[in-house]
Amino acid sequence: MNPVKTSAHLLLLILLLTSNTLFAADASPNAIDMASHWSGILALTIFVTAILLVSFEEITHLRKSKPVLLAAGLIWALIGWMAVETGTTHSAEQAVRVTLLHYAELMLLILVVMTYINAMGERQVFIALRTWLCNRGLSYQGLFWSTGITTFLLSPFLDNLSSALLVGALILVIEPDNRRFISLGCINVVIAANAGGAFSPFGDITTLMVWQQNIETTNGTLSFWSFFNLLIPSLVNYLIPAGIMHFALPRGELKPSCEQVVMRRGARRIILLFLCAIATAVAFRGLLHLPAVIGMLTGLSYLQFFGYYLKKTHRSQEPGITDTEQLALPIPMDSKNPFDVFVRVARIEWDTLFFIYGVALSVGGLGYIGYLATASDLLYNQWGATSANIAVGLASSVIENVPTMYGVLTMMPTMSQGEWLLVTMSVGTGGSILAIGSAAGVALMGQSKGQYTFFSHLKWSPVILLAYAASIITHLWLNARLF
Repeated sequence: MNPVKTSAHLLLLILLLTSNTLFAADASPNAIDMASHWSGILALTIFVTAILLVSFEEITHLRKSKPVLLAAGLIWALIGWMAVETGTTHSAEQAVRVTLLHYAELMLLILVVMTYINAMGERQVFIALRTWLCNRGLSYQGLFWSTGITTFLLSPFLDNLSSALLVGALILVIEPDNRRFISLGCINVVIAANAGGAFSPFGDITTLMVWQQNIETTNGTLSFWSFFNLLIPSLVNYLIPAGIMHFALPRGELKPSCEQVVMRRGARRIILLFLCAIATAVAFRGLLHLPAVIGMLTGLSYLQFFGYYLKKTHRSQEPGITDTEQLALPIPMDSKNPFDVFVRVARIEWDTLFFIYGVALSVGGLGYIGYLATASDLLYNQWGATSANIAVGLASSVIENVPTMYGVLTMMPTMSQGEWLLVTMSVGTGGSILAIGSAAGVALMGQSKGQYTFFSHLKWSPVILLAYAASIITHLWLNARLF
């Protein structure tokens, strides 16, 4: 699994360190020509080393936030030291403050979304959904399509990683010894999660990153509703491999029996409040022309007030959960205590937030030095936007999609709405080509304990690549007016 990703990163490092074009004088005036200086080369080496350590997370068990946090500090220390030497500290300070502001907006958005997801998990929303699917009395084909479609519909709201973990757990529980079905089912869930997350601003961290940037394209602003132009291309991306894998499924009926689980009090109202929070964020952005994060934080107050109501009216006889169900959930829960919104905040994925911080500051530093300006010229001016965006999507199958998208956003090439949507979809769905290309794939490989592997996914990579190409062609044809 990891050697493929590692090779890609080593190749990137070699190209960056041996290319004369990369160190050309295209850096910004404020970058004091660090691109051709030893300090710039050292900064680039630090970043690539950090990404390599992220790639080895499964082996080292070193959380991915740690190397990129250190890398971000070292890169900006080098920039600051050179700025002091040349008397350009003001420009360096302004650059890091702008990068930090962009991260802060994204971090607060993700924090609210994760808090709501944690709250719904604590109210047993996801366990109840999984139990409902389990007790439908479906065949292998029925379960395959039900889990895939459910994942595709959950991802736009829940995010692709959580959706894949939730539905993937159902496949593993129902048929724990059927390796063939588990492999196909997990591949189906990974593809559905990534495709479903591509057409919604809340479906993936990368789409959320693009939306919160408030990008001005050559033919208008990329609004919240613009992403839904990717619905049909994303559906094509999911349906083609699912339709082909359907013929490889085992035959027969399933007879699983899952204990009935009832959602805890207030679950439906929290779902409604989450939708209201999203609507508030969209209204702040689209109607008031204010940052969406202000609306999203306002939406968090809805949950806080409702949490106060739940705490004051808590009944000790409220239904709890079994130990088995707790272990099956990707979200920690405690049924003995009344609802506490700050417990939900404490249990969000802080490692992910710090990872994004490290990537944002590191990529921002490399952009200040001037490397991304040269890369942008090569990709978007010489190759052309469409070719560059397709290539970026393919790169995301072996490189983490967060730094890939952050690189594009830091370059900020001048593109049409159609091209921005293309890179959003390609980075989101390109990760399905290999099992290591997305967090959903890596997580399910760990969860399945050897029944869904890198090589079992690799057998279907040509079909997934075909779907990737078909979804791009569909987007280019169907949304031609946006280019």
